[in-house]
Amino acid sequence: MQTIDWTFGGQWPYAPKWFDTEEGRMHFIDAGPRNGRPVVLLHGNPTWGYLWRKIIPPLISAGHRVVVPDHLGFGRSDKPSRPEACTVERHAQRLEALLESLQLQKATLVLHDWGGLIGLYWATRHHERIASLVILNTFIHRPTGPVWMPLPLRMFRAPWLGEFLVKMLHGLVKIFLFKAGVSQPLSAVDRAAYLAPHPTRTSRTAALKFAREFPNGPDGAVAEFEEKLHTDLAKLSERPALIIWAKQDVVLGETERRLWERDFPHAKVFELPDAKHFLQEEEPQQIIDELLEFLSAQG
Repeated sequence: MQTIDWTFGGQWPYAPKWFDTEEGRMHFIDAGPRNGRPVVLLHGNPTWGYLWRKIIPPLISAGHRVVVPDHLGFGRSDKPSRPEACTVERHAQRLEALLESLQLQKATLVLHDWGGLIGLYWATRHHERIASLVILNTFIHRPTGPVWMPLPLRMFRAPWLGEFLVKMLHGLVKIFLFKAGVSQPLSAVDRAAYLAPHPTRTSRTAALKFAREFPNGPDGAVAEFEEKLHTDLAKLSERPALIIWAKQDVVLGETERRLWERDFPHAKVFELPDAKHFLQEEEPQQIIDELLEFLSAQG
């Protein structure tokens, strides 16, 4: 079996760190000065910490401690074969345990995709550790009615067809990430970096579980989880917040952004008119500029 160069030609030059959980070992990086203000960058489905590779160096250069975990089932973390190990609540509980082990203080939490629900579980339960929030095309709001979903997502969620598309064809990466989620093709190296974590059918269990847990209406365990988190979000309502939103997102649109604006009415909102869901791949410099200005204003 060929050994993977997890630096991908030097684009991911960080020493791996590991955190043991009941279901497997989580990978994360912890880079920059230990006494720097922490910034936690959270990914969603079907990416991993590599999504933040262009954002991390400027944060370190600005003196921040940067923590980037891989959820179980993604990146270099272990890949459970049981869907029960990959529920949103279990992801959230594992992240809480990891971040609590680091004893972070005055942290800025940067949320994307499923990273919103997963990260805000920790943030609302340990709000004294949170200095500010940065929201990038993520969600937390319980639907009030049926949710429209693009055709690929509906196909991923379908019985049998979802298993074929996600587990056999690696469709969440090849269709959603490589095509529907970005407006310009990724480089060969970047494509390899996103394909590498899931070489087998069983290694794609967590990705399929996420696709099927996305709420399609107000009912279900994840919708109830959203409701509880959104209620607890009031504990963070006075924290500084920055919303950076890709306007061409095929999954999370303007309605979701307006809900975040309602939660944080004093937040600065910066829109990326041409970017799709994976905005870190398309507009990294604009994200960096806004993020560094936001962090600098906090002293």
